[in-house]
Amino acid sequence: MSTEEPAGSAGRRRLPSLGPRGEGWVAAQAVLIVIALVAGLRGPRWPRATRGPRVAAAIPLLLAGAALMAAGSRGLRGQITPFPRPHAEGSLRRDGAYGLVRHPIYGGALLLVWAWALVSSPLACVPGALAIPFLETKRRREEAWLAEQHPEYAEYERQVRRRFIPFVW
Repeated sequence: MSTEEPAGSAGRRRLPSLGPRGEGWVAAQAVLIVIALVAGLRGPRWPRATRGPRVAAAIPLLLAGAALMAAGSRGLRGQITPFPRPHAEGSLRRDGAYGLVRHPIYGGALLLVWAWALVSSPLACVPGALAIPFLETKRRREEAWLAEQHPEYAEYERQVRRRFIPFVW
């Protein structure tokens, strides 16, 4: 049984918009990405003896993350925007990657951040860990806007239970 709140619930509506289109969410996400990059470049190195297993884990994360982001971007076609507020004239995507997860671009970004952490520095795990609650909150804000714009969103949410990563989460 899902513990998620229904689409359009009061909890989601209380999340801050951070701008008419959610510009503040994008700015905060950009800061988080820069912190992850800097932490990976400037942080302490992983022990040399762990290189093989880390790279072996990072490669599938990198490939899956890139594929998920590409499929999500392709699926939105002309509706893609960096902002969480959907296009006013946009349609609800239910096919392709959006038939597997509700936010494939966010899921792909998470996988890429963790791949980066594995090949760069343990310090990059900190922004990787912070990205999880951040994107979860951003997702809730975006889904509130989607539910307002698309009455069928609640049904889509029931059909597509996974939020970010197919068959996982």
